[in-house]
Amino acid sequence: MRTQDSATPLTAIAVTAAVTEADTARRRTGTLQAALGVVAFSLTFPATAWGLEGFGAWSLVAARSVLAALIAGGCLLALRVPVPARAHWAGLAVVAAGVVLGFPLLTTLALKTSTTAHAAVVVGLLPLTTALLSALRVRTRPSRTFWLAALAGAAAVIAFTVQQSGGALTGADAYLFGALLICAAGYTEGGRLARVMPGWQVIGWALVLCLPLTVPAAAVALSYEPVHLTAHGVAGLLWVAAGSQFLGLVVWYRGMAAIGIPKASQLQLAQPLLTLVWSVLLLGEHLTPAAPLTAAAVLVCIAMTQRARG
Repeated sequence: MRTQDSATPLTAIAVTAAVTEADTARRRTGTLQAALGVVAFSLTFPATAWGLEGFGAWSLVAARSVLAALIAGGCLLALRVPVPARAHWAGLAVVAAGVVLGFPLLTTLALKTSTTAHAAVVVGLLPLTTALLSALRVRTRPSRTFWLAALAGAAAVIAFTVQQSGGALTGADAYLFGALLICAAGYTEGGRLARVMPGWQVIGWALVLCLPLTVPAAAVALSYEPVHLTAHGVAGLLWVAAGSQFLGLVVWYRGMAAIGIPKASQLQLAQPLLTLVWSVLLLGEHLTPAAPLTAAAVLVCIAMTQRARG
């Protein structure tokens, strides 16, 4: 009896340690997945700029959604995934409106007259907006340290991107701020749904849900807007369809489900800086010496939000 009594606490400690180790591994994997999503999203604006070289704005948005839906629908059919429960369709509609239709359309229209550097302003505000909506919708309660670090990171990104664009507001800003709000809603609802179904199914069903709208829209847009097939145009379309619209959102929603919507959203503080790097490498835009300083400040803020409890 004594042997059993003495072994019981040891067994409990071993089980607790195993659970803690598994939880730590899950959070590390979730952080990596969310980070990969950020990298994929950081290429969206440069790829959109490439796509606009060969397609009109409406054609590009509709075609990317149709192509992404075909990829997602093929996966759903091949794996014989059952249709989601009726209770989830309202949330899927919010995801569809936010990340499948609203954000791509509004940012594409903005990029017709705005540079990628200026458009990065909306991404600089997106992490904070997503965290705020998450607190309201999912009832998350991040700590005060989290909010202070999030605000500091957002301020650093906004200051840098506004400085990059010369400090002037443009006509595209209305599109960008509208995209900010609707995308944050889509991220929040998608992160919530990813807790009850795989992340790839969340975006997959959202894309399929839009097909009755995107297929006719693509047919009409392609018939009215001129198409000039170039290497940049095709590459841009393929990336925003497969990379940004599907694969990026798959790992992004999985990451949010693992580490929580607020912490995942703060990883996006790095997205505008990555976008600006891609804009230099792919589009030939110019950066100021403030870029590495801002990058260092943002990385510190990200580290603080990831370590903050609550």
